[in-house]
Amino acid sequence: MGVLNVTPDSFFDGGRFLDPAAAIARAWAIAEEGADILDIGGESTRPGSETVSTAEELERVLPVLEGLESYPLPISIDTRKPEVARAALERGAALVNDVSGLRPGPGLADEAARVGAALVLAHSRGEPATMQTLPCSPDIIREIEAWAEEAVARARSSGVSSEKLILDPGIGFGKTSDQNLEALRNLGRLARSGFPLLVGTSRKSFIGKILDRPSEGRIWGTAATVAAAILFGAHIVRVHDVREMADVARLSDAIAAARSRE
Repeated sequence: MGVLNVTPDSFFDGGRFLDPAAAIARAWAIAEEGADILDIGGESTRPGSETVSTAEELERVLPVLEGLESYPLPISIDTRKPEVARAALERGAALVNDVSGLRPGPGLADEAARVGAALVLAHSRGEPATMQTLPCSPDIIREIEAWAEEAVARARSSGVSSEKLILDPGIGFGKTSDQNLEALRNLGRLARSGFPLLVGTSRKSFIGKILDRPSEGRIWGTAATVAAAILFGAHIVRVHDVREMADVARLSDAIAAARSRE
């Protein structure tokens, strides 16, 4: 899954693709670099970010979606707002990527169910503006498991079929560096739910903390976490550096396949 942030304040590429023409060009590059899914977001959800209005988010993403009418990959809309999800789905998006995990309500699940779209449910703690100030969870894996059970039930009650659900442990969303590593190590345990897992570690701050690198110097740390995620059970990895991480994913898949034949 290649990331396209149409935002001024995303932690890595904020501002680079605010212009619709630049965003559309980057979307085509993402396809050429080997992505399987394009994830478009018009609101940064990095820790400390502020909420934007529905109108502003729509103003950012709709011109891009409308410019990708003949795009060859499935498009995911990364949003917390049902109105944005609906507009994106009406313009061809096939997947709703909900970083809020339905905590504010079932609206995003309702929109996905209405058209039979897939729905990613991500675990997070609190809101982006405050998530890193919350008290640490005493058992982050149990918390994620309990949240997943509840979120899946809410999505299914809205009419989303189990076959359309994807779970995301929410690496970097209200978790310490150690908890992020713990979530990675326990992907196999989370996969027992039977749902595909999406994992996003790309250039995140826990990599920078471990390696003492700014966001632009975290590509190799990202590669290590992408390989680990796949070998621990991730089905989809969300990345900024598509060409490089597509190679990492292919080799990691080959290693996993060889291991399964032993």
